[in-house]
Amino acid sequence: MKYFLALLLIVQSVCANPTPTPPVKPVTRERTMSLDKRYLLLPVKNRPKDKQHASLIVDGVAVRKFNIELDEKPDWFAHLDVSDWKGKTATLRIDNLPADSKAADLVSTSDEVWNAAGLYHETLRPQLQFSTRCGWINDPNGLVFYNGEYHIFFQHSPYSWSGGGPHWGHATSTDLVHWREHGEAVYPDDLGGPWSGSAVVDWKNTSGFGKDGKPPLVLIYSHVGNPATQHIAYSTDGRTFTKFDGNPVLKNISFLNRDPKVFWHEPTQRWVMVLYVGEGPAEPGKPMPGHTIQFLTSPNLKDWTPASVTKGGGGYDFFLYECPDFFELPVDGDASKRKWVLSAADSAYAVGSFDGSRFTPDEIRIQGQSRRGCFYAPQTFSDTPDGRRIQIGWGQAPAPGMPFNQLLTLPCELQLRKTPEGVRLRRIPVKELETLRGKSWKNDRPTLAEGDANPLADARGELLEIRADFTPAADSEVTFNVRGVEIRYNAATQEISGTDVHAPAQLEEGRQVITIFADRNYFNVLAADGLTYMPFPVIPKPENLGVSVNVKGGAISIHQLEAFELKSIWKK
Repeated sequence: MKYFLALLLIVQSVCANPTPTPPVKPVTRERTMSLDKRYLLLPVKNRPKDKQHASLIVDGVAVRKFNIELDEKPDWFAHLDVSDWKGKTATLRIDNLPADSKAADLVSTSDEVWNAAGLYHETLRPQLQFSTRCGWINDPNGLVFYNGEYHIFFQHSPYSWSGGGPHWGHATSTDLVHWREHGEAVYPDDLGGPWSGSAVVDWKNTSGFGKDGKPPLVLIYSHVGNPATQHIAYSTDGRTFTKFDGNPVLKNISFLNRDPKVFWHEPTQRWVMVLYVGEGPAEPGKPMPGHTIQFLTSPNLKDWTPASVTKGGGGYDFFLYECPDFFELPVDGDASKRKWVLSAADSAYAVGSFDGSRFTPDEIRIQGQSRRGCFYAPQTFSDTPDGRRIQIGWGQAPAPGMPFNQLLTLPCELQLRKTPEGVRLRRIPVKELETLRGKSWKNDRPTLAEGDANPLADARGELLEIRADFTPAADSEVTFNVRGVEIRYNAATQEISGTDVHAPAQLEEGRQVITIFADRNYFNVLAADGLTYMPFPVIPKPENLGVSVNVKGGAISIHQLEAFELKSIWKK
């Protein structure tokens, strides 16, 4: 019996702890195809791991290299434009693919992108803010007005839902509201992938890239390979871009040099580059390295000379310095009183003076909006026809289950305003957004007290804009419930909050001005008449369409309280 019991214990042990199945060894798979249509459709699974590296080989040359989340049970199909090689035979080479995977067999050709009929109208598709057709999007790059259009370029992983393998995507608009996507402007190459940067119109053709009297549009971006270097590409039609054959135009300076912001400095008649440069990787037993913003100058966008260095702090707080932007604005609209603004990826900024070579800040660091991983790497447009300084940022808003992920935020005009604390940035949603307004509901009561009926009880909509201007009592707490999402203003603490974000929002002459834009998965909240910006991701329940406003504590005097139903930016 004891032998039987021992055998039984062994069997139970084996059943409870079976020998693990060895993992399927990844292999390289090749598939040869005729490029008979405009796109290759590639099956993609939304997962953060197990990416493959793929190459498209035509005539023995790898013309495209990219990372992809390839899978035989795809959530969606990415599209790779192969129209440049239509009629040729190509080989798709995929590395790190499980040996038993049949994903490569699902690759096909098509003259249309996947789900063309439902494009831009998916369940969680932002309807007020730009998002890419498919794949991952993050930093806005190269915001510029050129040939009668606003151009946005952006960090884009077109074959992945979770990022990695950056390209420069591209879209244009004539009104800052309705956008048309054009596909990739800059692709990865043997020198690395194109990371963040900027764009300028070379009006004087200092680069020599212009032709037939047309000034070139020049893109300036980082290649974060080994080492990291700065590169340029150019276009005279705003659609097709050619990489400069003399790249890189700026060799590696030090650890982590990237994100060039370039502009023309009229007083000195030369180009200026603002570049984030880390001082070096951490070494055991030594202080943490610091961070710098370096200024360089050039006569032609090709040859760069160091001009000055602005020192930052030590440690791994590089988000305080990366993705710099640099621009000049009048204070309170007075053109005779102008200040320069140096901003960082987390929206912190400094205001000061600039002589064409060196920036001298009045204050070292001014905190931007409340940051909870939801707004990052904002950039402003160059060459706007009316001189406005318009900013768009990366809205970190996951879109689970969708073929796209993340978005670019509402365009806001930046102004400098003098406040008791000093000169501060103010954001105003661009006036063009008013064209989206449809039905409106306006409050006609002069006051709102605790227990009063909801003044916006009739307001309903999926896409909404709420505008409020009021004078609160010292102990007032005002709650805006927009589609089930609560945004509170506390007059005693002079703070605004929403979900788990909060930010200071001071009264101005006793008044508070709040604007709320509600999209499908991201809210933009501005308070203190634009001195406070508090965006955050949130997905309201589809059945929640109403708006309410209520007060606790002392009553408020209402100067304006209005709700607007908004139309989608996407035209069917």
